[in-house]
Amino acid sequence: MPVEIPKDKWTGKVRTVTLGATAAEGGTRTKSIVVGGDTTMPFMQFEAPTAHTPVIAIEIKSRKPDDWSSLLEETWGSVMSDPAAWAKAAEAAGADMIVLWLSLEDTADDAMRAVKSVLAATGLPLAVYGPGQVDKDNELLVAVSESANGEKLLLGICEDKNYRTIAATSMANGHLITARTAMDVNLAKQLNILISDMGLPLDRVIMDPTTGALGYGMEYGYSVMERLRLAALQGDAMTQLPMMVTPGFETWKTKESKVGVGVPEAWGDWKERAIHWETLTATALLESGASIVVLRHPESLKRVRTAITELMTA
Repeated sequence: MPVEIPKDKWTGKVRTVTLGATAAEGGTRTKSIVVGGDTTMPFMQFEAPTAHTPVIAIEIKSRKPDDWSSLLEETWGSVMSDPAAWAKAAEAAGADMIVLWLSLEDTADDAMRAVKSVLAATGLPLAVYGPGQVDKDNELLVAVSESANGEKLLLGICEDKNYRTIAATSMANGHLITARTAMDVNLAKQLNILISDMGLPLDRVIMDPTTGALGYGMEYGYSVMERLRLAALQGDAMTQLPMMVTPGFETWKTKESKVGVGVPEAWGDWKERAIHWETLTATALLESGASIVVLRHPESLKRVRTAITELMTA
């Protein structure tokens, strides 16, 4: 007698969010990306089909970073000094979207020039993040938002101390925002409420609940994301947003990925270890509910893509 698999029935649904505007939508992107729309836990295909395939983004910088692993420098080479060339290389490597991080050294003109060059170099949807200091983020992102009006950029990172300015410029210029909080369900929900109260529709917000790398807090981040997804499916409107995390940023700052000299021989080949670290972190976070993962290494992208394909067809 066949065994019937028990199925959960959920009343809630993750919101659908569209990133990037095509020419028909008033932008210049060759395609838009749709994330969210899920009605069950990740990849539970026997309960309900996954609404939209998870997205893999590649992180690039407006200026060549001086704190990245030499493995990444060897991989990307000279394009790291030119964000437009880097974006093209990332697209060629198979990225679904680009995440451009601006630098503290950038002026507003520098930031606008970098964004325009990337938009011209690739038709992929684009996220633009400030360097991480409130005043500088506001200065650069307002300029970028106005200069790229209508492109449906994903602007970030909105946190409790700077969400007002970024949300306001996004509303005025037709963009989306990333709402980032520490690993805490209530903090994530509270920031979403504050942003919603400003009048920005929640279908223009992506949650970043943050995470750690494998062995550095990923397990706790996983549990927070899982709880956010469960709350969304149970009908909590302020948690029904797609989630985006940055395993590339987290894993490539760990000793296991960044350093190849002076580590135990038992750790094995440095390059394989580093790529495994990024791949395993990203794959686990996809299984906890991430709609977008941001990576740094093209080989990690290939491996995560294979994992997504298998999970989508399982």
